[in-house]
Amino acid sequence: MGFRFQKRINLGGGLGLNISKSGISPSLRTKMGTFSKYGYSVKTGIPGVKYQNSGCLVIFAFTGLLTFLIFTIKHL
Repeated sequence: MGFRFQKRINLGGGLGLNISKSGISPSLRTKMGTFSKYGYSVKTGIPGVKYQNSGCLVIFAFTGLLTFLIFTIKHL
């Protein structure tokens, strides 16, 4: 069994830094899911079940923008 280390530092507003053995990476948590440079995961509403994709940065940027727009429209 391998050794695993992971720590998240909250920066506020859903932004955070994930620290692990492989390095430091930024991420953004929203009510819909989590977005990072490695991909995204979306909450399904079923406890313990989520959709996770390790897609490219273009998909990450598009999904992040879409989430931001939906969140902004809901709170107008």
